[in-house]
Amino acid sequence: MESKYIPGEIEPKWQAAWEDQRLFYVSEDGSKPKYYLLEMFPYPSGRIHMGHVRNYTIGDVVARYKIMRGFNVIHPMGWDAFGMPAENAAIKAKSHPATWTYDNIAQMKAQLKRMGFSYDWSRELATCDVSYYRWEQLMFLKMYERGLAYREKAYVNWCPTCQTVLANEQVEAGLCWRCSQSVEQKDMAQWFLKITDYADELLEYCDRLPGWPERVLTMQRNWIGKSHGAIIHFPLEDGDDVIKVFTTRQDTVYGATFMSLAVEHPLSLELCKTKPEETAVREFIEKTKRTQRSERSSEFLDKAGVFTGAYCHNPMTGERMPIYVANFVLMEYGTGAVMAVPAHDQRDFEFAKAYGLPLKVVVNPLDGKLDENTMEAAYEEDGILVNSGEFDGMDSASARQAINSYLEANGLGEASITYRLRDWLISRQRYWGAPIPMVYCDKCGTVPVPEDDLPVVLPLDVSLTPSGGTPLPTFKEFVETTCPNCEGAAKREVDTMDTFVESSWYFNRYTCPDYEGGPLDRPRNDYWMPVDQYIGGIEHAVLHLLYSRFFTKVLRDMGAVGQDEPFTNLLTQGMVCKETLRCPGHGWLEPDDTVEEKPEVNRCRKCGKLAEVGRKEKMSKSKGNVVDPGRLVERYGADTVRLFCLFASPPERDLEWSDRGVEGSSRFLNRLWRLVYEEHQRLREVSTYEGRELLDGESRGLHRKTHQTIKKVTEDIEQRFHFNTAISAVMELVNAIYQFRSNDGHGPEALPVLRLAIETALVLISPMVPHIADEMWKALGHEQSVVQQVWPEWDEEAATEEQQLIVVQVNGKLRNRIYVSPSARNDAIEEAALADERIQDFIGDRPVRKVVVVPGRLVNVVV
Repeated sequence: MESKYIPGEIEPKWQAAWEDQRLFYVSEDGSKPKYYLLEMFPYPSGRIHMGHVRNYTIGDVVARYKIMRGFNVIHPMGWDAFGMPAENAAIKAKSHPATWTYDNIAQMKAQLKRMGFSYDWSRELATCDVSYYRWEQLMFLKMYERGLAYREKAYVNWCPTCQTVLANEQVEAGLCWRCSQSVEQKDMAQWFLKITDYADELLEYCDRLPGWPERVLTMQRNWIGKSHGAIIHFPLEDGDDVIKVFTTRQDTVYGATFMSLAVEHPLSLELCKTKPEETAVREFIEKTKRTQRSERSSEFLDKAGVFTGAYCHNPMTGERMPIYVANFVLMEYGTGAVMAVPAHDQRDFEFAKAYGLPLKVVVNPLDGKLDENTMEAAYEEDGILVNSGEFDGMDSASARQAINSYLEANGLGEASITYRLRDWLISRQRYWGAPIPMVYCDKCGTVPVPEDDLPVVLPLDVSLTPSGGTPLPTFKEFVETTCPNCEGAAKREVDTMDTFVESSWYFNRYTCPDYEGGPLDRPRNDYWMPVDQYIGGIEHAVLHLLYSRFFTKVLRDMGAVGQDEPFTNLLTQGMVCKETLRCPGHGWLEPDDTVEEKPEVNRCRKCGKLAEVGRKEKMSKSKGNVVDPGRLVERYGADTVRLFCLFASPPERDLEWSDRGVEGSSRFLNRLWRLVYEEHQRLREVSTYEGRELLDGESRGLHRKTHQTIKKVTEDIEQRFHFNTAISAVMELVNAIYQFRSNDGHGPEALPVLRLAIETALVLISPMVPHIADEMWKALGHEQSVVQQVWPEWDEEAATEEQQLIVVQVNGKLRNRIYVSPSARNDAIEEAALADERIQDFIGDRPVRKVVVVPGRLVNVVV
């Protein structure tokens, strides 16, 4: 063992040794309990960032810990390799997406290996590889056969910057989730997956995922958005058609005084045709379509609309209701038509006030009476019905049920359940994705590609344009084909699949990546699935996690998998944050753009001006507050970087970056190294203490601390994943070891106890810092890697603090005896004495004037 800790030498050595021994390559083993540990796989951008490092370090600790606990651990890694970012980056770099992607995969794989993560690289996959997406195409065909995949013309979210359609879940605050530019509404024929068929089960199983954060489950419940209400038919004044409205407040139907339609509703233009209002309606519709969706759903939106010139009738009162097109009505909610009840809905109230439309009170609060002429806001709560015919006097809840029955009995509507969730739009007008295996024939229509003709291979010999549009529609070799039915001329579908399709089943393919007989080898999949612990960011709460749950249920119903849910436990780790630095003249500053004048004071390297320190926020290239993991590893070693990521914060909370924290982690590892270096020669000459000999006071104390540390670290990892407090406990043990070594006069059992304490510290810290742990473990005479050791068990008796007898007096007279820890401070001893029931009886109502504590002997309470 060298006297100096040089991570740049020992870390590559141990990484090579683990690979040579195939330590983390696993297969099915019925004699062991399995444990599937998975972190969300990365998009191959070319370089790992600190978010990756934190995420994968958390997972690696759990994987190594579970191996040492005797589990057969599968810990795979792959690449979420299709998608728009790769395509755009390749265009910018004047490269091909395939070349760009695979080059990046090679770079990132090397970076991940340099971190020492315990991956089974034999299971590696890339979603852009035809060996992967061929099976995805087969799944699509099976879903098409079952009616779960369909093509339909609909208003969709169109990103003009990315030149593609987005699913509802990919629009955030009216902006594209990728480029953060405004999203428009566009009427296009698209492919959908029928996730709504599984809405009830997806919602129900939210209550069967106790290992998921409640925050994520709440987000999924809200996104599914199940609502109980009624469909009510409002007959048009002209013709026999009706406008169908979904409402959860059918108890207010008697108060509906006008109708509001979404601009996308088919009747919005139909009703005004040939009427004087047609031009104004068309102009309003076009203007509103350009408005961001987030604005249209905002409570702060200025409510606006236009009269269509048409009327319908309230089916309960027969009253005439003008029909408006309104900017606050959204097509994806309910039916895209809203019965406007301005006295009992605030949006309708604001609209009615703006356009001079009547209010009608039909629900009074329990303790009062409303007057529509003096109302300053809508009354939206439940209450007692008035002005509602035969339903007057009923409470709102009872009235809703009664009105449902009335509607059904009279053919005016029916009870109904609706969902916020919409079918998953998977068509993307981009090149770098999995081709959708469908063809279009003038004679036969839409025809699926026969299974025997799969895969439909994405052509690589195409040229991409700077505008970013897909080249597939003009690439004849791909587009032109023959119809599988009539063998006539046909054209292939040129849209590709949403990349979230690939990430919705990759965790299943890891269980059998070499299987050629289909997407999944059921026996192997049954052995490994479901994933026992999934780790990733909260930003995937709706998109990826909901889609993965849906895909799993579809595959289950196809007989491909045996589980109902893909992930038993979910950990959503926090972000890595760092303060921003900004120069008044040069904008955001990266670390290399600054010169540190003194701690927390930096100047711009270009102009020398003092850098403005901003708040700590998520690391971002655009704001310059990024830290390159590669440079940190080069300077401090992978183990130091891993240790800091784990020690600085619990995994579910944001990690605030600290250069001093990194240096502190490095100092601890160097201190641990010195300890082992100074002791390893003489410790190799003795056996580890096994608890058979009697121990003297100091040896007994170190032995106790050793077992207390085993207990603390085990519980922190097993129960909470609180690696920060686990590491702190090991640091305390190391401090105790140094203190033990500084004292002389130990008995013959001292060295065995010392060896036990040091070896225990190495074993407990090894999942966090595996390279240095293996190097020191070897120095103590062991041949195998630490990860091949059995995780230690604590002895409850050995871990229990010895109790010290304390005599308690009141006014100098013995009144009781208590027991406290030998390490208890005076204030704790005093508190324990005063809390004793017998002592409280002797004190009574008299005030305590003074408490005298003689450590290790007595407490005297003076009253």
